[in-house]
Amino acid sequence: MKKIIALLMVLAMVFALVACTTTQQPEQQPEAQPEQQPEAQPEQQPEAQPEAAAMKVALVTDVGNIDDKSFNQGAWEGVVAFCEANGMKQGEGYNYYRPSEDSTEARVQTIKEAINGGATAIVCPGYLFEEAIYLVQNDYPEVQFLLLDGEPHDASYADYKTAENTHNILYQEEQAGFFAGYAAVKDGYKKLGFLGGMAVPAVVRYGYGFVQGANMAAEEMGVAADVSIKYWYCGGFAPTDDIKIKMAGWFTDGTEVVFACGGGIYLSAVAAATEANGKVIGVDVDQSAESDCIITSAMKGLTNSVVLALEDLKANNGKWSADYAGKTAVLGAADNCVGLPTAEGSWRLNTFTVDEYNALFEKVKGGEVVISNATDAEPTVTIAVDYNA
Repeated sequence: MKKIIALLMVLAMVFALVACTTTQQPEQQPEAQPEQQPEAQPEQQPEAQPEAAAMKVALVTDVGNIDDKSFNQGAWEGVVAFCEANGMKQGEGYNYYRPSEDSTEARVQTIKEAINGGATAIVCPGYLFEEAIYLVQNDYPEVQFLLLDGEPHDASYADYKTAENTHNILYQEEQAGFFAGYAAVKDGYKKLGFLGGMAVPAVVRYGYGFVQGANMAAEEMGVAADVSIKYWYCGGFAPTDDIKIKMAGWFTDGTEVVFACGGGIYLSAVAAATEANGKVIGVDVDQSAESDCIITSAMKGLTNSVVLALEDLKANNGKWSADYAGKTAVLGAADNCVGLPTAEGSWRLNTFTVDEYNALFEKVKGGEVVISNATDAEPTVTIAVDYNA
């Protein structure tokens, strides 16, 4: 009997233990099902914008350096303006290279150095790069070339060719020269001089525009019989003693102001003018800071035109757009890419005012006043021009 009672007690303890264990087990949850999401829609991406940082810009200088107060400097300032606006640092995103000598071979070699340095866009200021770009553009189709003041051609000038990776910019120098000649006569100068560098088309357009502007002003003022211009191409773009001597002779002979058109030759004109108390008109960029005798400058919008071109590359992933690729743009007053400087410190004309200049500019810009760009014949004018001065 005791054994039966003991057995019953053991069984009761077992049942109690099982019941206790069962109540302590966590409630079994149904297998988790993934939450039903609405059907995925393709994520809307913002329109891809080109990265300026992917570009690397190089400028290869013409004769001279980036501080020449002329063509190189104007173009370089455009490179700097664009690159700095896009967060690019000199030496990393942009730089300049200077050829070892004044030759096509040296320019080609320097362009290749820039490409080996990682340049994807190369700015070449000046017509002296015409043959160099002709030689390299097809060998480096992924590099974009910007040629200022010229178009690529072979050594004989027989074959002109602009590849799709090259964009050329020419300027309406005749308009800039016109403004300078008009302003000089309106300001009371009657004995003028034109000192050109080499008789290349750009310089000729400057000169012939200068003649046309002086003539128009003289006719408006009724003084055409009293206005004259001495006209001479010196054959180079560097200052020389010979140029200074020639200009000194002009000033001694009564010339009041000389338009010095061609790189560094303005330095010879300024030296002669300083000694003779004469005046000079600068070219390409605002050269007023170089001398108090510079009364104005016939400018090209070099800086602005370089920025506009590089912006096209940026907007098209580092390649020229269809409007630029393999094409030549001719920029003038309508593009705000030629004119006279109007800043207070640069305007040294006494009777011809900024307002009068602005009114004339608008007439040229709108086509009311048209200046001939012909370079094969001297302009027909009523003032006296001595082309053998």
